[in-house]
Amino acid sequence: MRIIFLYISFGLVVASGLQAQSKLNTFLTPSDTLNKPRRNTIVIAEASIAAVTLVGLDQLWYADFERSSFQFNNDNSDWLQIDKYGHVFSSYQLGRLGANTLNWAGVSKKDQLLYGSTLGLGFLTAVEVFDGFSAEWGFSWGDMLANVSGTALYVGQELLWDEQRISLKYSFNRTEFASQNPSILGDGLTEEFLKDYNGQTYWLSFNVNSFFKTEFLPDWLNIAAGFGGEGLLSSNRDNEDFPNQNPYRQYYLSFDIDLTRIKTNSHILKSIFSVFNTIKVPMPTLEYNGKNGFRLHYIYF
Repeated sequence: MRIIFLYISFGLVVASGLQAQSKLNTFLTPSDTLNKPRRNTIVIAEASIAAVTLVGLDQLWYADFERSSFQFNNDNSDWLQIDKYGHVFSSYQLGRLGANTLNWAGVSKKDQLLYGSTLGLGFLTAVEVFDGFSAEWGFSWGDMLANVSGTALYVGQELLWDEQRISLKYSFNRTEFASQNPSILGDGLTEEFLKDYNGQTYWLSFNVNSFFKTEFLPDWLNIAAGFGGEGLLSSNRDNEDFPNQNPYRQYYLSFDIDLTRIKTNSHILKSIFSVFNTIKVPMPTLEYNGKNGFRLHYIYF
């Protein structure tokens, strides 16, 4: 009886879930024509989130540092430029999100690129201005160039190919370096995920069939080239605190999966795949670094 009860209960849950999924699937289906309520909701939501985030940064982050007149900061030699790859990645992904949400509202392709894909560039530019008025940081032209590059990578592919053949992705591993300077590199997984440059890898993931049009390879197969570094304990201006650090670059070559090219009629799955396509799928990986030479990882994330 217990098995039958569980079976029936499971069936009811599945039936209820399918009904809910059907409604959600309809909701997530992009509009064929301009849907003004959706568009207006997106504009209001994005503007509100951006405003709240910037106010929060100003009060919770920048308030802890001395204010200054607007100044510039040349930090291009810091962190083996891994922080700059982070700016490229953020600008690209925020732009992709902005364009995709406007596509869901049925906004024209021209306006998706004009107003949606520039979402990341606009937001990150505001953050750079905040940095400019902080005595601790300063406006970085290197960061701005990285922000522009991320947006240009998205827009350029849409104009050239009408699709994203090259995706920017991210992966992370915990390292031994964060514990040596937790105030800068993070204390605990959540902080390290964002702050520990030693554990961050940024990837350019190339979709094979979008370039070569093969019949024997799956459409979702990608080849990814990654960049990272280790031995990083501080920025160049704080080197006196860690005089013996010996940072080195890491280069990777790996397989990857473009989740957005997996065929499905479910807009729920398409939405989930789109979100998780920001993350590099763990795969066998060949690494080369300036300290140990070549190294094969059976699975690298």
